[in-house]
Amino acid sequence: MSFHIISLVLFAAFLHAGWNALLRGGADRLWSMTVMCLAVAIASAVMALFLPSPAKASWMYAVLSAVLHVGYNLFLVRSYQVGELGQTYPISRGSSPLLITVAASAFAGERVGMGALFGIALVSGGIVSLAFKGRRLAVPSLPYALGTGCFIAAYSVTDGIGVRLSGAPMAYTAWMCALWGILMPPVYIGLRGARSLFTVRPGLIIAFIGGLVSLLAYGIVIYAMSGAPMGAVSALRETSVLFAALIGYFFLGETLTVRKMLACAVIAAGVIIIG
Repeated sequence: MSFHIISLVLFAAFLHAGWNALLRGGADRLWSMTVMCLAVAIASAVMALFLPSPAKASWMYAVLSAVLHVGYNLFLVRSYQVGELGQTYPISRGSSPLLITVAASAFAGERVGMGALFGIALVSGGIVSLAFKGRRLAVPSLPYALGTGCFIAAYSVTDGIGVRLSGAPMAYTAWMCALWGILMPPVYIGLRGARSLFTVRPGLIIAFIGGLVSLLAYGIVIYAMSGAPMGAVSALRETSVLFAALIGYFFLGETLTVRKMLACAVIAAGVIIIG
């Protein structure tokens, strides 16, 4: 992986941790997530108008990814309703790089060297260890956090294949994200009604900005996957847990223990090996 790809993905990791912290800190996380998706839909639709259309072969992957993203949204919101950012986030993000590496090998024919595999294993292990308290996973939302990780792996591999078939990474990203953003509001309305969605509340602007940040972060990742191994890109992206641990400590009142700091060192070592 080239230096500029590594730098871009690490920047995306920082952005990703930031918008997850905004979501975790919100009072109504499902509403905040839906507002974020509306922001994503609007910005993506505007971008798509100025970009060439992706190749026809990639459209089925864009649609599938949009649906998978909605499932990811629902599981992520549910996991944050009962779990801390510093625990739930590492489990969901840490379980995905190895899943992505396996799926990319099975469905996209990718082969990853032993050194990169070792780096991915270090990153995943370090991330998941952040979620432990003592010798056990003290996370009430564990099933939802793991489910979130599975959705991450599914849509990442789907987009990795789709963007390579598209011939236009930016256009693919714009259309997929527009579809994703459009799908989420009907789901919210079905659960809570239209009046609840369109009521102006405190945090509206923050949630809207969070949506734009999430779009930029994932756009960078899709661009990186157009030419770099999906598992390695995913492992680098999941270093966002380092930023999440710091944000949780400084802004959300969560603890930063010796275990967390050691886990961060393991993750950093894995990133160096992958690079």
